[in-house]
This record gives sequence, structure tokens and C-alpha cells, in this order.
Amino acid sequence: MTRPQPASLDRRLGPLDAAAIVISNVIGVGIFTTPGFVASILPDKTAMLFVWAIGGALALAGALAYAELAARRPQAGGEYVYLRESFGGLAAFLSGWTSFVAGFTGAIAAGGVGVAAYLGYFVPSAGDAAPIAVWRIGPLALTLSVRALVAIAFIAALALIQARGVGPGRVVQNALTSLKLGALVSFVVIGLVVARPDATAAPTSAAAVPWTSWLMALVPVMFSYAGWNAAVYVAEEIRDPARNVPRALALGTASVVVLYLALNTLYLRVVPREELIGSIGVGEAAAARLFGSAAASVFAAVAILIILSSLTAMTTAGPRVYFAMARDGAFLPAAARVHPRYRTPAIAILAQAAWSAVLVLSGTFEQLLTYTGFAVILFSALAVLSLFFVRRSVNDVATFRAWGYPWAPALFCAVGFAI
Repeated sequence: MTRPQPASLDRRLGPLDAAAIVISNVIGVGIFTTPGFVASILPDKTAMLFVWAIGGALALAGALAYAELAARRPQAGGEYVYLRESFGGLAAFLSGWTSFVAGFTGAIAAGGVGVAAYLGYFVPSAGDAAPIAVWRIGPLALTLSVRALVAIAFIAALALIQARGVGPGRVVQNALTSLKLGALVSFVVIGLVVARPDATAAPTSAAAVPWTSWLMALVPVMFSYAGWNAAVYVAEEIRDPARNVPRALALGTASVVVLYLALNTLYLRVVPREELIGSIGVGEAAAARLFGSAAASVFAAVAILIILSSLTAMTTAGPRVYFAMARDGAFLPAAARVHPRYRTPAIAILAQAAWSAVLVLSGTFEQLLTYTGFAVILFSALAVLSLFFVRRSVNDVATFRAWGYPWAPALFCAVGFAI
């Protein structure tokens, strides 16, 4: 009598589904705040827009390198798998645990708190951070508040949706992504039509900008583009991954680049540079100039939509890393289980949600994100670097090949290591 085979992940995602994960994972509220940091580094609006184009080109270079890696190894886990195969278990272990400790979970915790805070514009009590109860576990203080409860409720709800199958998760993800894109495109189009251009100083030649300024400006820009690799984490659930993962990465990343350039064009058209410099509310400033007194409510509604879409993407992508780790014995063994009915890594999804909730209560997610942000870029650069080893060690097969190889991946690695 043969044993029944354990359930496997459900390969139901198409290229547009995977592209939606990329778009949602990348576009967060950072595009409303980062331009202010860029403005404080670069001398004029032309240079500021150009650095976003450079960042977009680098993101595309990284995405295409990942596309080839995923086409060759269409497994769950993304760079965890690529680092394991090229650099060994330690690099993969560090990458995977960074994702769990803060990379995905810290971003999810921050997003949940952000949703609660913006919801406070419409339901004031939702953003109330006053402590209800405090528990101490050694040096760690867990603080319960209404804002924390709202954040955890959103995190838990999205986790349960994703745990119940790729189908329900896909429907929610695609709907939120469509609404997000619709809102942002409408914001850009309406803004460019009705905006009164702000008078600017004469453009500065790009050659007059020191290379150190370009590199410093690229740091916040690259953080804003982070997440372009999201489709590779779910490669094991994408139909015909050798063809569809590259399509998803290219389409998703290119869409984000175009939208980011359009948004920055709008900001630079309507917001004076003096107001941009150092501002963490560039999006709100632009909305205020376009919509007047209604700006705060409009911006809050759009921000909630953007964050929820990002949370859904991270709730999908992150657990596939822990699932791959658990299969190798590098994570909790139970996380390697696939739900027999829903065919999702349900335990990995719930583990991520639980740790994200702890980070919400502890309030440590901001520090963790700061500490690990550069490590995430480093691991991405190492994953792209692994493509050079794969090309040398693996017999060539009929699969997608990264455009611009070897120069585009090499440039991405150089910038990633420099940052």
C-alpha cells in the first residue's frame, strides 16, 4: 500500500498575478516621502528626476538577473535559494532569517501601524496610541493600544486570507493593486492637467554633480524601489515559471519605474524645491496644492489603499522564504508543511503574522528596519552576483537570459555593494 503524497504548493498564478505582487510590494508610502531626502542632496530638479531614472534602470537590471535565476530554479524562496546554491548555507541562512526577523515582518508591522494611523483621519479612535496595557518580557516592553489592535487586526485578516488559498489571495491582491494603480495614475493625470508649474532655477549639468552626491541620493531611491524581486518568492506557484516569472518581473518593475518618474515629475512641477528639501510629506504637499482643504482626507484614503496592497504582497511573499528554509531544516520544521486543503504554507504565513504582531506591540520595527535595510540590499546584490557563478557552472539550457549581461548585473552589484 503506497502512502499518499504530501500536498504541494498550488501552481495557479499567471504573469499578471505575479506582476501585481511586484507592483504592490514596491509601491508604498515611501514614494510620498523619499523625494524630500533626494532634494536635500541633489542641486536641482533635473538631477533629482535623473536619479530616479538611474534607480529605475538599476532595479530593472536586478529584476532581469533575478528573472534568469528564477527561470533556472523555479522554486519558492527567492534569493534564499540562489544564495544557498552559489555561496552555501550560511549566506542563505542569514538572508532568510533577516527576512523573518525584520525584512518582511518589520515592514508588515510598520505598514499595519501606518494603516491604523491613516484610518484615524476617518475614525479618530483607530489611531489612538495611548497605552491600554503594558507587559514586560525581560528588556522588551509590549504595549497594547487601540492603534496596535487595529494594526494587528489588519495583519491577521490578510494572513488568514492568504492562508486559505492562492485563489482568494490572488483576488484580493489583484483588486487592491488595480485600485492602487488607478488612484495613483488619476492623481498624476489630474495633477499634471490642473497644476500651475512652479518656477525653477536653471538646470544644473549632470556633469557638475559630484559622484558622491549621486551615490548618496541613490540610497533612498533604491530603498523606494526595493521589492522589485517579489515574484521570485512565489515562483513555485506560477504557471510555466520559465516564461512567466521573467514577464512578471519585467512588467511589474517597468510599471513602477514609469509611475515613479511620473509622480516625481508632478512633485517637481507643483511643489517649490525649497519646500521639497528634507520634507517627509512631499505627497501631502502636492495634494494640498492640487486639492486644497480636501487634501488630507484624499491623501489618507490613498495611503490606506497603498499600504494594504503592500501588506498583501508581503504577506504572500515572505512566508515562501521561511517555507524554503524549513524544507532545508533552517527554520521551524512545521513551516515546511503545505495545508492539505488550501495548498499554502499556512504555518509559515501565520508565523510571520505572529512575529509581526509582536513587533507592533514592542514598537521596535523601525529600529530593526533601519539596521537590516542595508543587509537586504547586500543580499540582493549577492543574489545577482550568483548569476555569474550559475552561468559558469551550469550547463546552458533553453531558458530566459538576462538582458545586458554581464554589464547590467555587474553595475547593479557594484552599486549595491557601494551602498
